[in-house]
Amino acid sequence: MKKHSEHIDELLKRIPEKPGVYQYFNTEGQIIYVGKAKNLKRRVNSYFQKDNASSKTRQLVAHIADIKYVVVDSEQDAFLLENNLIKKYQPHYNILLKDGKSYPSICITNEEYPRIFKTRNIQPKTGEYYGPFGFGNTVDLALDLIHQLYPIRTCNMAIESDGIEKSKYKVCLKYHIKKCCGICEGYDREDYQDWIDAARKIIKGDTNEIIKQMETDMQHMSQSMRYEEAGEIKRKLELLHQFCSKTIISNSSVQDIDVFGYDEQDNSVYISMLHVHNGSIVQAQTIEYRRQMDESREAMLATGMYELREQLKSKTRDVLVPFIPDGFDETLRIHIGVIGDRKRLIELAQRNVRQYKLDRIHQADKLNPQQRAVRILSELQKVLQLEKLPDWIDSFDNSHIQGEDAVGGCVVFRMGKPQKSEYKRFQIRNIDGNDDYASMREVVYRRYKHLIEDNAGLPDLIIADGGIGQMNAIREVIEDQLELKIPIAGLKKNDKHRTQTLLYGFPPMEIGMAITSDVFRLMVQIQDEVHRFAITYHKSRRSKSHTSSQLDDLQGIGAITKQKILLHFGSVQRARSAGIDEWQKLLGKRRGSAIYEQLLHQITP
Repeated sequence: MKKHSEHIDELLKRIPEKPGVYQYFNTEGQIIYVGKAKNLKRRVNSYFQKDNASSKTRQLVAHIADIKYVVVDSEQDAFLLENNLIKKYQPHYNILLKDGKSYPSICITNEEYPRIFKTRNIQPKTGEYYGPFGFGNTVDLALDLIHQLYPIRTCNMAIESDGIEKSKYKVCLKYHIKKCCGICEGYDREDYQDWIDAARKIIKGDTNEIIKQMETDMQHMSQSMRYEEAGEIKRKLELLHQFCSKTIISNSSVQDIDVFGYDEQDNSVYISMLHVHNGSIVQAQTIEYRRQMDESREAMLATGMYELREQLKSKTRDVLVPFIPDGFDETLRIHIGVIGDRKRLIELAQRNVRQYKLDRIHQADKLNPQQRAVRILSELQKVLQLEKLPDWIDSFDNSHIQGEDAVGGCVVFRMGKPQKSEYKRFQIRNIDGNDDYASMREVVYRRYKHLIEDNAGLPDLIIADGGIGQMNAIREVIEDQLELKIPIAGLKKNDKHRTQTLLYGFPPMEIGMAITSDVFRLMVQIQDEVHRFAITYHKSRRSKSHTSSQLDDLQGIGAITKQKILLHFGSVQRARSAGIDEWQKLLGKRRGSAIYEQLLHQITP
């Protein structure tokens, strides 16, 4: 397969692993293929695999010049949005769908005593149609639920009141097995239309009143010790809850409206638009602006709304927005999505605009790594309200076992990157016993006393691998002893010893950060690095003291001889228990005897 362009390569890396619909464009900007996916990244990347043997796919890929996608809530929403886009654009490489018949709909007939059934044949004169639904089992579940809740007829007879009065109809088997109310003989005529209205609400997803009533009935049955009936209501209620995970892609409650999402990052503003027509999302677009002055978000949203409506040639007068824009067209009817389907549409628009923003940021970061570092450090500066960009960060940690072999470590990050050549190790000299705070004070004092004497500059931020106690120990040295002014932060861990939040200020306050943010990832990286560095140095010191100290005290032993002894005996303990003959055989008669006598003297009182 011919290698695709660098532009396509970049797009493939940025596509998220979420459900949605993807669109392929040719060099002329025309949509040539629309597809759906439970996992957009996996599906789209599969088209560009070298081992793809399908000639049709190879031909399609050869014409792809650009890729766009829309993120949705579920696989079913992806089915429906794909259906809408294919019908609208009829891409060359798609199997064309005709008149929306690919997916089933639900019909409520306009008869005096309506029927409710699944169909793919839309005939508007027959009755009301709801859908299409992306999965047939969604329709089956709805119909099964309706017929279990309400004994609505399923026969094809043209039942009318006159015929009932004249006894023209007879009940069938379904009446006798309690699957039908027997409307053909006039039973439950007063309740029938109420059941149809309730069924219509279930199909639309407007089920709150029905659920509340069922819960009340179930509780009443239980209190009356009618447990079998209560259990039956519970079973139906569970089915109803399952069906309530309905789609918002095809919903008659929101007919024709433009839905806008908004997000921003530094001077960049991102605005998305979803165009809903006849209850279905048929178009989606996102644009980016650069602030030139100090324009408000309300003004930027108004500008983006005008531009996107022009691009998509929208004439609808209703718009759904996350907040009221400033200076919008007064002929528009502005709505705020706070509940129901409008809220879900706003959330979908917001999800898409955030994904677009992340794509743009990651693309820019890859092209300019220095820009990425500045962006992350600028966010940290903003979070902590620092006077300057923290491009030089020091972080400290101590390590010991019950006060033995106590050491400290300092790692240095410049522009968000570790500078291992500048790392510093400290063997604790003046502290006896297990005193973490005193050890921290010693390490910090030695670090910055040395920098001051060498006129080597000072960091923009100090981070303690610990909480309030470590921060106070550092502050006592920085402010009280050395009279310096360096911002100090701490990293608080949770019960599982994982980084949870950032501490800053005195008294320290918790600074909330999303665990998926780049700033949080940088904090975790710094904490992991300083912990690793201090632990590694401690293990080195402990290993040396436990395996070599006794041999170091012996006369006539250099590094090579010490290594030879440890390789032969395996440990100092085994060397002590060996006889003089083994020592003489290893090092010679005179030298072996001398070292053997020294070891014997070490362990003899």
